[in-house]
Amino acid sequence: MKPLSDFTMAERAAIRGVFADIDDTITTDGRLTADAYGAMEQLQASGLLVVPITGRSAGWCDHIARMWPVDGVVGENGSFYFRYDRENRRMRRYHVYGDDERADNRKRLATLGKRIVELVPGAAVAAGQHYCENDLAIDFCEDVDPLPSSEVDRIVSLFEEAGATAKVSSIHVNGWFGTYDKLATTKRFVADCLDVVLDNAKNDFVFVGDSPNDVPMFEFFPNSVGVANVRDFEDRLTAEPTYVTEGKAGTGFSELAAALIAARGGRL
Repeated sequence: MKPLSDFTMAERAAIRGVFADIDDTITTDGRLTADAYGAMEQLQASGLLVVPITGRSAGWCDHIARMWPVDGVVGENGSFYFRYDRENRRMRRYHVYGDDERADNRKRLATLGKRIVELVPGAAVAAGQHYCENDLAIDFCEDVDPLPSSEVDRIVSLFEEAGATAKVSSIHVNGWFGTYDKLATTKRFVADCLDVVLDNAKNDFVFVGDSPNDVPMFEFFPNSVGVANVRDFEDRLTAEPTYVTEGKAGTGFSELAAALIAARGGRL
């Protein structure tokens, strides 16, 4: 991982949008700081697109798409995207799976969640689970005492034994039935909402994240960035970001925003 200062002014000036993980990337210690929120506002004011790419639930993402200074949101690790049309006050929703399949998956995941919590003492179904459409989030350090990495691995194994995909974030293990991920639905969002083929325009965007569930994005985007706390997961990353910020979490996100805005002649 190279320091963010190696991201040249010319490369930064060519960027048209920022895709960003939320937990421990935009947020800091579970909170959205004024600096990070302001960074999103200033990125938009500078003409850059801002799209969170998160494992968080549909309920959270509906709020984010409506209330945050963003141009859309990909949620539940790629289960859907939401884009709010502010002029017409309408929400555009795309789901990878239809209503019936999502309902069936929720039943299967509810059963699996009970099994995981029984077999991994100290783990819990995440507090926001009621607002999920197609994802099961198992909390290993957000609202519970932090579990050792061996127990996080055990949670992953239980998902995989049941035939589910499992990804580790900074706070949860997220699991789902299906083959989608953050990258696949980001591509769909860009095609549907921007009329852009992302495979042909990957240099035009930055992705910033912090944890193993961001690996598909780190691997795909040449201009990928990790906030400094990504180093906590170096042993779990199968692909690393190109650059890393000096600051952790939301401070690192603001650092990246300032660098991109400066390349456009502005200041954060």
